[in-house]
Formats: sequence, structure tokens, C-alpha cells
Amino acid sequence: MSLAAVILAAGQGTRMKTQLPKVLHPVAGKAMVQYALDLADALECAETALVIGHGAEQVRATVGARAQFAFQAEQLGTGHAVLQARDLLRGKTDAVVVTYADMPLMQAATLQKMIALQKSTGATIAMLTIVSDDSMAFGRIIRDANGRVQGIVEERDCTPAQLQIRELNCGVYCFDADWLWNRLDQLQPSGKKKEYYLTDLVALAVAEQRAVEAIIVEDGREMIGVNTRVQLAQAEHIMRERINTAHMLAGVTLIDPATTYIETGVVIGMDTVIEPNTHLRGDTRIGADCRIGPNTIIRNSQVGDGCEILACDLTDAVVAERVQMGPFARLRPGAQIGRHVKIGNFGEVKNSRIGEGSHIGHFSYIGDTEMGAHVNIGAGTITCNFDGKQKNQTVIGDEVFIGSDTLLVAPVQIGARARTGAGAVVTKNIPEDSLAVGLPARVIRKLTGK
Repeated sequence: MSLAAVILAAGQGTRMKTQLPKVLHPVAGKAMVQYALDLADALECAETALVIGHGAEQVRATVGARAQFAFQAEQLGTGHAVLQARDLLRGKTDAVVVTYADMPLMQAATLQKMIALQKSTGATIAMLTIVSDDSMAFGRIIRDANGRVQGIVEERDCTPAQLQIRELNCGVYCFDADWLWNRLDQLQPSGKKKEYYLTDLVALAVAEQRAVEAIIVEDGREMIGVNTRVQLAQAEHIMRERINTAHMLAGVTLIDPATTYIETGVVIGMDTVIEPNTHLRGDTRIGADCRIGPNTIIRNSQVGDGCEILACDLTDAVVAERVQMGPFARLRPGAQIGRHVKIGNFGEVKNSRIGEGSHIGHFSYIGDTEMGAHVNIGAGTITCNFDGKQKNQTVIGDEVFIGSDTLLVAPVQIGARARTGAGAVVTKNIPEDSLAVGLPARVIRKLTGK
């Protein structure tokens, strides 16, 4: 059975009180609309149409080529929204799944059950429902004495008796495609807002004596729709719980999952330990047998096996195996840290390559630098890379020893095995195997035995 997805994403989300389109608000580091598109991919939909309206250009820019776009100029209800996708999808698939871009917790397995039910029974409509004491402003499922679905009444239009019904409509459907596209024109404006409700198709199918099937979702949390910042926080909490559970089941130790913040897509190797109050964000990869945290933030970075990173901040960095950092070290974009490197507390590296086995002492800044292997950077060393107009490079050879509080005024080169005295201000290149001291630093002798 070929399948199309219609994802509704046109609403303004006024209750969010935001300038950003509601569906672009992130949950665990990813925009809500991306979760809906991921579901369409998991279902192997042949066609995907995203119905957009408020903030359309921002949504287009975020989604890119992942979907076709249908524009809903006026928000006249869910039936009217789906109608906007008809010209894109009509005649292309056997069935159509309708979902929402503000329901990030929904899982593919749940939708697959609904689709399988529609296929196996030949139902014109299959739908998801939940049983809940919290209405979440969902419509009520109306059944006859034999338990067959007869219709859906939106909460705003319910009678007092209907408000007591605990079976709720989730708004997620699988339709026979030809029937859907041919019946949308029959919807009439209804309710206090005179909107075209997709839910009215259920009563229309029943009137035609067509089968309507409903499957009750076991975990009602999947069906949480995000309409307020409170619900956004609730969805974030549930998603984080899922992510953390998956990592622990895969062999990662989280000392305190409640204070561990891992975004979707982060990869962590086995036997790594994540300490409390650690944030792993974006496209981050952590190797095996590491210890990360506490109080560490890593964004869009790669960390090799066996690293220890204590109370550090990493952004767009690459860290090789067996590196020790912190506390309070910082890696800025472009930092590439070699194997067995040690970076002391309050050390900072930006746009620099640090060679294997090098040590960077505390309170040091290394920027725009090419550093060789087994270099020792004394505490308080600064690469003065900015002259007020442009950034300049420092090159440090293998086995160099830089004394504490040295200032390396770029552009400058330090030859292999050279040394500087404490407090030196280096403004000129230092040859290999030489000792430079003073302010400005001058070479006073070749090192013995070299």
C-alpha cells in the first residue's frame, strides 16, 4: 500500500507568545516540525506535504527539500488545511496519513499500528484515540451502543454530557486516499468559529456506512500537542527521559539522569560515564570509556575514547583519544586536540591544532596556532593573535618548552626544542634548540647537548 503524509504546520501558536513559528521551537535540540518529517520518513511515505501558513518562509528555510509545501493563507480549520494539499497528492497514493507538526512525542510504531489497522480492515478511516482524565482540549469520541465510532465533537462544541467522555480524539488519521480527496469539498463550516473540521469526515463516512476504526494509544504522552510553553517543557522532559533511557540501555552510565541533558542525535560510546549537570548538544559524538562532567557543555564536537573532561565548555571542537581537560577549560570553534593532550584549568584553545602529548598549563590562551607534539605550555601563556586588524598565526615546533607567563606575539614561529624563560615577550622567531628570555625576548644561547 502506497502512503502519503500530510503534516499540518500552519497555525500561529498564539498561546506560545512567541515571534518564532510554533513548529520551529526545539524539543531536545530539534525543531518540532523535524520530528514530524522523521515520522514520515520512518513510514516510508512516497509523498510528504507540509501545510504551512504563519511564518511560512522561516518554516520553508528550516525544512528545505524534505517536503512539498502547501500554503494555507487563512487558518479555517483542519479540513481546510488538508484541502490545501490535495492538488499535490491526489491520485498518487492509496492512503493518506494526517499528522501534526506540534506533536513531537509521537512514535513511528504507533502510526504503523494505525496504518496496519486501516489496511487489514479496509476501513475508510483509521484513527488514534486516548483515554484520559485530562482532556488536553481534544475532541470527544462518540460511539454507539455497540462501541462503533459514530463521530467526533470538538471540545469547544461539546454539551455538558459529552464533556464527560474520557475517550479523546488525537487528530491523527489514516484515510483511504481517493475517498478523502473526493469528500473534502463536502465539509461545511461548523462550530463557533465556522471552521472546516477534518473530524466531520468521520460522521460523513459513518453516514455512508463505511468502516471507521480507532486504536487506543497505550502511552497517552505520545499525543501531547505543544500549544504553550508549559507543554513545551513537558515535551522536553519526556523526550529527554526517552533519550537518556536509550543511552543507558546501550551501555552508558548516567550518574543522575534527571540532571543530564542530551539532545537527540548525540552518540555516546559504551562504558562512558556522564556526570550530573552535563549538556551534550547538536551533532556531538562521544567515544567509549570516557568520563564527562560534571558541569560540562559540549556542542557539535567529537570526543575520542578514554577522555576525561571535567567542568569544561566545548564548541565545534575535535578531541582525540585519552585527552584530559579541566576543570573550566574551554575549546572554541576550530580547536583540534591531539592524543594524550592535557589542558589545565581555565585553559582556552581556539582555531588551533594541538599536537600529541602536549600540555597546556592553567590560565593559558592558545589561538590560531599550529602546535607540534610533546610541547609544554607554561601557566599563563598567551598567544597574542590579534593585532587590532587581523588574526595572525603562531607556529610552535615539537618538544618546545614555553615558560610561564610567556606572550607569543603573532605572527611568530618557535623552532623545535626551543625554550622561553618565564615572562618572556616573544616578538621574533626563535630558532630550533634555542633559549629566549626577556622583554622583548632575545636568544641568549643555544641549548646544551643540541
